[in-house]
Amino acid sequence: MHICFLSQEFPRPGSAYGGIGTFLSTFSSHLLINGHKVTVIGMSNLNEKREEDVNGVRVISLPRVKSKFLSWRKNFRDLQKSILEIHSIDPIDILEGSELNFAFLSKSIGIPFVIRLHGGHHFFAEGENRPIQKWKGFQEKRSFGKADAFVAVSEYVKNHTSKLLSFHGKPIEVINYPVPLKKFYKADSDKVVKGRLVFAGTVCEKKGIRQLIKALPKVKERFPEVHLEVYGRDSMYSEKEKYTDFLKRTCSEVELESVTFHGAVAHDDLPACYEKGELCVFPSHMETQGLVAPEAMAMSKPVIFSDRGPGPETIDHGANGWLCDPFSPDSIAETIIMALERRIDFEEIGEAARKKVYGKFEPELITQKNLKFYRQLLSKA
Repeated sequence: MHICFLSQEFPRPGSAYGGIGTFLSTFSSHLLINGHKVTVIGMSNLNEKREEDVNGVRVISLPRVKSKFLSWRKNFRDLQKSILEIHSIDPIDILEGSELNFAFLSKSIGIPFVIRLHGGHHFFAEGENRPIQKWKGFQEKRSFGKADAFVAVSEYVKNHTSKLLSFHGKPIEVINYPVPLKKFYKADSDKVVKGRLVFAGTVCEKKGIRQLIKALPKVKERFPEVHLEVYGRDSMYSEKEKYTDFLKRTCSEVELESVTFHGAVAHDDLPACYEKGELCVFPSHMETQGLVAPEAMAMSKPVIFSDRGPGPETIDHGANGWLCDPFSPDSIAETIIMALERRIDFEEIGEAARKKVYGKFEPELITQKNLKFYRQLLSKA
């Protein structure tokens, strides 16, 4: 099969990238191993079209028109033209994108459209208690109406999205993200720094970092050696203030004295960050699935994740990790204390976590589930 993904987020080796980039990198590599072709095409901030081979994946970046009036129309026309050019030479079997990607593409292209629910505008707007933007909401509804099938990355995102948008009776399958298990190797326990807490992810409100910082004084009363290492790119709290500056302005000196912000790190460097942590803590307010928790679990690390969203699908509380209320600093603190009081069990819990990931997120397993779904879709076309 020739599978084409609509995205501008395909990562380059050694770069820092987020969840969609991680998914595309891992999934594409396994599609190639299985003998399939992969193209990724998307709009970019480049001044001209660029085509490159990234580890066997054909990556096409189109220049984005930035004018104020009807730029979206020109961008979609350019995207559709490029897709048709590719399809005429090397027929595309599946065209996959995220929630907004198909709003203005024509169904006359003649390729099945698959939306993978990475977390769309309706999903996060509702989860973050903010209003739906009319333009984005319109695009998302229009895109959903054109899809031939859907893939949800967790039961939670499937069920939650169904309350906000219609799948129009089209096929939908829950298939988790793959975790690159060769990269996230079994950690060396001799490298652990006692008391080190590791947080990885974008430094923003929805990742629960503020509540985690506010939990630290209570944890330190019981475990004074605790120190939080934060790895991830900064975000904007407002038009004029970065989120880390907001944290430093609003959190107390006592809360911040045990925190180090490292900034963005390359995805290839994340395993070494997890490896030195005694406990990895990700109290996210809202996720479709989230990759940092299963990545750390794959390394046999004890992990605390959110009890909201896909958290209970990922971790069995007390058996292969822990779940906390991400909105409550007290809950986060109590869960960290609960975990650290079971240091003697960390090896056993870490092994259980690794086993859970291998059964749920193993890349070849996930790849075969996707290929089966694609084939079923094509057989009905």
